Amino acid sequence: MAEKKGFDYIIVGAGSAGCVLANRLSEDPNVSVCLIEAGKKDKSLLIRMPAGVGGLIKEENPQNWGFWTTPQKHMDDRKLYWPRGRGWGGSSSINGMIYIRGHARDYDQWRQTGLTGWGYADVLPYFRKSETYKGGANDFHGGNGPLHVSESPLEDSLYDMFVRAGVEAGYPETDDFNGAQQEGFGPYQRTIHKGERWSASFAYLRPIENERPNLTIMSTALVSRVVFRGGKTYGVEVVSKKGAQPETLHANEEIILCAGAVQSPQILQLSGIGPADELRNVGITCVFDSKNTGANLQDHLDVTVIHEMTQKASAYSKQAGLKKLAVGIKYLMSKSGPGADNFLQAGAFLKTREGLDRPDIQLHLVNAMMRDHGNYDYKRDGFTIHSCQLRPESRGTVMVKSDDPFEHPAIDPNYLATEGDRITMRESVKMMREIAGQSALSPLRGAEALPGADVQTDEQIDTFIRTYGETIYHPVGTVAMGIQDEDPVDGELRVRGVDGLRVVDASVMPTLIGGNTNAPTIMVAEKAADMILGKAPMVPEEVEVAA
Repeated sequence: MAEKKGFDYIIVGAGSAGCVLANRLSEDPNVSVCLIEAGKKDKSLLIRMPAGVGGLIKEENPQNWGFWTTPQKHMDDRKLYWPRGRGWGGSSSINGMIYIRGHARDYDQWRQTGLTGWGYADVLPYFRKSETYKGGANDFHGGNGPLHVSESPLEDSLYDMFVRAGVEAGYPETDDFNGAQQEGFGPYQRTIHKGERWSASFAYLRPIENERPNLTIMSTALVSRVVFRGGKTYGVEVVSKKGAQPETLHANEEIILCAGAVQSPQILQLSGIGPADELRNVGITCVFDSKNTGANLQDHLDVTVIHEMTQKASAYSKQAGLKKLAVGIKYLMSKSGPGADNFLQAGAFLKTREGLDRPDIQLHLVNAMMRDHGNYDYKRDGFTIHSCQLRPESRGTVMVKSDDPFEHPAIDPNYLATEGDRITMRESVKMMREIAGQSALSPLRGAEALPGADVQTDEQIDTFIRTYGETIYHPVGTVAMGIQDEDPVDGELRVRGVDGLRVVDASVMPTLIGGNTNAPTIMVAEKAADMILGKAPMVPEEVEVAA
């Protein structure tokens, strides 16, 4: 087995968290950092062009792992497709580019479990540190960070109609989902800058890739396991392809797993950190019996209401036939036009019942008829309203199926395992239909294509959800932080049972936040960088927020 020289820090995964840490840890020229990524550099035009998102998520490709879940017991035993990013930027290179932090009370809930330093006032400075908000710095937004965030222009009439429909239906309006009031209808903020996707790679990694001799970036290199010697964390084993001779890289200070909610627990389990009996069953020697590594999986289940349009005003008509070529040419020449749009400019955060202390569903409006991650092609104009349940009660698992690092783990989100989850999803369908039926949308609204007029009763709606529900790409929690001995990592994100090993990504979130998970993952990494370097945490910022 080949062995290379050591580094101070080894970061596994160049996704949303890994790019942040590579940047922050290598700021000191006396600190050597190695960033290891299983995928390739983010050179594809589909990544840079916001409208390319549809081509990136549809199926497994060089930028997309293309995972599948196990058969879902409460969804008619369906296997669900799970796109996850591979390559520089990770899932921030294939996501919908929506910038949402979640509700302030999500983080206060973490603090209330004993996770000191993880309340909203504590994490807000790290959100602001990471961000350059096009609207200018204020109490909630930063003005000098690597991640460019801009307001959706609501430039198509559909988006403004959608917001007006929400107000007509009696819901609030908000101008900033990341500000003082999350609840209501309004424009999404997006990680799009000068017509390009602004991924974690473009924000944190690309600017320094050739500027810091102390940073080594290894692409197309899969970390198969963490190596222990003499009972201590030593390094990582890396392979270039299946069957290739592995090599070991040594870490002088720490190894930091940033491989995401699927692969961080997988790497830990391959390394012998996980439920002892489960590991032995697949031939892995247990180093530390961490029973909850791979448990606590949470994800936002998504369901859609789809309408045809009475006018040629959707993304379909804008890019149909020869127009697609014109869109591409215009984008290449000026970084403008439909190619610079993600077609996700407006949404909402709503409560399905009275008495809730924060919204429990999120709506995304897509200016197209979109089903099955875009794989079902309607070939006509329409719009899609997505709804996801923000805080599901159901919990699932990620578990290795063998000691082969190239075999995808068993992913079981255990969707709709509780009656509460089923009720919330059912109510969300009713609310989407209510909104779609408002007069503000009548100039464009055509027939309902999904669920369809024959789906009316609660039982029929439940069947529809089981048949058509999909992930909206927000898995978290599989290496959750907590204060109990059975929690896989502590509040400093250190893996329990071993020294010199941390996890920094969405897998450490103990509960799902109320919204898209990319911005919170970047925040976690910004905060973790200070922890790793022994810096004092940023001063908490107290601001007033609404329920």
